[in-house]
Amino acid sequence: MHYLLRHRDIPELDQLSVYRDHGGYEGLRRAVAHDSQWVRDEVSRAGLRGRGGAGFPTGRKWSFLDQSAPARYMVVNADEAEPGTFKDRELIEHNPHQVLEGTLIAAYALNAAEAFIFVRGELLSGYESLLRACDEAVQAGYLGPHIFGSSFSVTLRVFRSAGAYICGEETALLESLEGKRGQPRIKPPFPAQVGLYGAPTVVNNAETVANLPQIMVHGADWYRQYGTKDSPGLKIFSVSGRVARPGNYELPLATSLETLLYDLAGGPLPGHTFKAVIPGGSSVPLLVPDSFSVPLDYESLAQAGSMLGSGGVMVLDDTVCIVRAAARLLKFYRTESCGKCTPCREGTYWMAGILERIESGSGTYADLDRLPDIADNVSGNCLCPLGDASLPFMLSAMKHFRAEFIQHIEEHRCPMAAGLASSA
Repeated sequence: MHYLLRHRDIPELDQLSVYRDHGGYEGLRRAVAHDSQWVRDEVSRAGLRGRGGAGFPTGRKWSFLDQSAPARYMVVNADEAEPGTFKDRELIEHNPHQVLEGTLIAAYALNAAEAFIFVRGELLSGYESLLRACDEAVQAGYLGPHIFGSSFSVTLRVFRSAGAYICGEETALLESLEGKRGQPRIKPPFPAQVGLYGAPTVVNNAETVANLPQIMVHGADWYRQYGTKDSPGLKIFSVSGRVARPGNYELPLATSLETLLYDLAGGPLPGHTFKAVIPGGSSVPLLVPDSFSVPLDYESLAQAGSMLGSGGVMVLDDTVCIVRAAARLLKFYRTESCGKCTPCREGTYWMAGILERIESGSGTYADLDRLPDIADNVSGNCLCPLGDASLPFMLSAMKHFRAEFIQHIEEHRCPMAAGLASSA
């Protein structure tokens, strides 16, 4: 069942000979034995959804690509700068050939003669692992001209970014690939029409394309045996924070959050209790323990008031100051805002400042009213999702833990300061 993280059971899977001994590149072989339309149809039938955060159906995204254009590009997003998310890092470091094979299958499906894998600048080990995998694939004839004796030829470049959160947004990523400052473009036009170098382009997450080899080998029906009708397949969940066994866990979608936290991640640290969990990376609303029975799929988490996002499960226990956590996350978004649009640039600046003031004990009741007011001016008014991504945790924290904010204001200090110091 666990096929993306199988390197844990197979030593040296990052080497081509080992990967090939365990079925590597059979998915690509099967893909090029059919026409590209067959591959696109099979991925659509499988119901694979994007694993970068939005969860948009991959086959539908591919269908928007202008096939009449003289050039098309396939780009894989391995930038992975979302706090609490580290799944792509493990994949490119330890299972690079599966990411590479999936990239080539996607390029074939899209009739793209050039492909790129965009890697976050800090992920040096993963970048080097992908470079070695590409070299091995070229020598074996899996990458380059006439793959498996077919008419499919493709070149691929692994691109190491300068390292910026904003480049996780697909149009900012494309700007960076073109050698420009990583800032989002105005949409429309969307990348499927006008993307890299002005040509139609598809940008898929690294975990998304890593699913493609197994779909090609086993088929859409096999893939759909896991998960739900609307959220099929398996997903990697990155568990971090105040939990006994943090790490990446690959599970069928719709596995309960409770199962992940207690049965797999080992529950809370000794002597402590869970306070809240952010289930999909820092840009989604938190969940409190009463909601931990929720299935981890796109629809169920939306109904519970949160999002699956990137699958970064951040665990907060009774030692964590919610106000401090909100202030730190807003500081992150303030720092990472590219500054191109006013609502994001100014909104994150003011919200971070207010939260820092409350956390230090200098806040007022008026500050509690200002935060949602500023958030309302940011929401839906930015060029890219960064501004909106800064809001969900803060707003959900104020909803579920308002008493903690008020306590900071009334006591003119962080009431958990002593506990924070002792647990550091």
